[in-house]
Amino acid sequence: METETIDPPTGTNQAAPRPGIVWLEDALCRDASIVGAKAANLSRLAAHCTIPSGFCITGTAFDVATASGSRSAGPMPPALQGPGLDNEVVGAYQTLGELYGVASPAVAVRSSAMDEDGGDASFAGQHETYLNVVGSDAVLEAIRRCWTSAFTPRALEYRHRRGCERERIHAAVLVQRMVPADVSAVAFTADPVTGSPQEVLINASWGLGESIVGGTVMPDTYRVRKADLTVTAVEIADKRRMTVGTAQGSLEVDVPRFLRAQPALDEEQALEVARLGISLEAEMGRPVDIECAYKYGRLFVLQCRPITHVVASVAG
Repeated sequence: METETIDPPTGTNQAAPRPGIVWLEDALCRDASIVGAKAANLSRLAAHCTIPSGFCITGTAFDVATASGSRSAGPMPPALQGPGLDNEVVGAYQTLGELYGVASPAVAVRSSAMDEDGGDASFAGQHETYLNVVGSDAVLEAIRRCWTSAFTPRALEYRHRRGCERERIHAAVLVQRMVPADVSAVAFTADPVTGSPQEVLINASWGLGESIVGGTVMPDTYRVRKADLTVTAVEIADKRRMTVGTAQGSLEVDVPRFLRAQPALDEEQALEVARLGISLEAEMGRPVDIECAYKYGRLFVLQCRPITHVVASVAG
């Protein structure tokens, strides 16, 4: 029986970059023009935070894979071209398993569009994410589906509204060791409604973060004042739904009754998330929202991006 571990492996930066693939720990992965902002942000923060290891299929690989199709027509089903890239992905996936001591590690497969999460546009929710993906074939299929999601009518319309060029779609894909979260949280270092930068706003609930991001659960809410790291308000919700990992990926299920009204975070954890948000805001030089998870009592960073849309409060 395999022993579950989610500790970040050591020595991954020693793995030589493969054609079309860059490891999250490699310096090259900090370049958003190669791997997209999502992967680049995590790569830059890996030295300061606990981030699950992984690798990125670059925008160059996407360009090669979609070269035979009309990129402006969309939607289109891009495919990995020939055995070369397939083999590289399989090799990287096997290496990830070796680093964690697991033959077929569960991974999260997320798109990282080349012009997403910048100063003026965030593609959150526009492209697909696949959780708890296990096995080489399943990883390859998830990558294809992430690429295809860049050409859906919804994603293309979003690009049009944000002034992103439809003919220059580039989509990298990030494959990371899955964190089977006990609790997930989304934190904002500026209030996304009022625009106030004085507090960190935290939403938290049981299981994986998709129920929070997808809006299918009413999460607990915590407000932490930045000036003195004081929890100023706590609202414990009746948390009825949660997302969990399954053999088929992930599934939203009912929260056990005894957990529904229990706080997802204790006060010290809420303060730890707030401190993390404040440090990442300083690192990125602007307010951010972060997705994070607790497993075995440890806090893992899953995503960090600048807050792109804040409605300024109106006085009086």
